[in-house]
Amino acid sequence: MIRLNLPEIDVKRQNQNGQEYIFDIIRKKYILLTPEEWVRQHFIHFLIHHHNYPKSLLKIESGTRYNQLRKRTDVVAYSREGKPFLLVECKSYKLKISQDSFIQTSMYNYSLKAKYIVVTNGLTHYCCRIDHEKRTYHFLSDIPAYDECD
Repeated sequence: MIRLNLPEIDVKRQNQNGQEYIFDIIRKKYILLTPEEWVRQHFIHFLIHHHNYPKSLLKIESGTRYNQLRKRTDVVAYSREGKPFLLVECKSYKLKISQDSFIQTSMYNYSLKAKYIVVTNGLTHYCCRIDHEKRTYHFLSDIPAYDECD
């Protein structure tokens, strides 16, 4: 796997039947190591170790609904009150982030109503603060630290 535009991480990896797996510290199990999973694991560690997100308030690949369709979010960080705070959509480092990536993430956030959304391919990261009442957003220069959670 390639070096990402995120801090290096110390993770357990293992080979099973000729395929490489990476240990997910949130789900507490080995996950098939794909380019998208490589990005997801780096971003999880980034949130925990550099922005003080509690592991216990992160959900990985959990389900949500959009217009009767079941969707799976990559990473959702919750406030201590149990409300979605940050939604992260991870793409493979092989893919360029496009408008479609933002549309997909916005659809996922339609029901979650997280205050922040992030779209990343591990090389480029975009973060937006969402105002659900005004139906507006604006791009931020950095990912919010957990202590900015309302």
